[in-house]
Amino acid sequence: MFLIDDILLSPAKGLFYIFKQIHKAAEEEFLNEENVSAELSELYMMLETGKITEEEFNNKESELLNRLEQIEEYKKKHFAVVKGSEADEDRENEDAEK
Repeated sequence: MFLIDDILLSPAKGLFYIFKQIHKAAEEEFLNEENVSAELSELYMMLETGKITEEEFNNKESELLNRLEQIEEYKKKHFAVVKGSEADEDRENEDAEK
């Protein structure tokens, strides 16, 4: 019976795995602060060389800074919980050793 279930559910499991990998890749790209910093550096160079106006610079800079803030907030929200749970596990392990 379990073999039949596995055979019938394997396409769904495969799709779930693919969606999980896509989500992981998108999240890594979104959380990459280095890309945003590189874009900011490029933006400063474009302003200094006169390729963009001050107004364009201000608009793009505010967008990139907002994106950096979003990344920080996301990391605090999602990764602070993980750190907290690890601390709880450490405390439980110490209590068990005593």
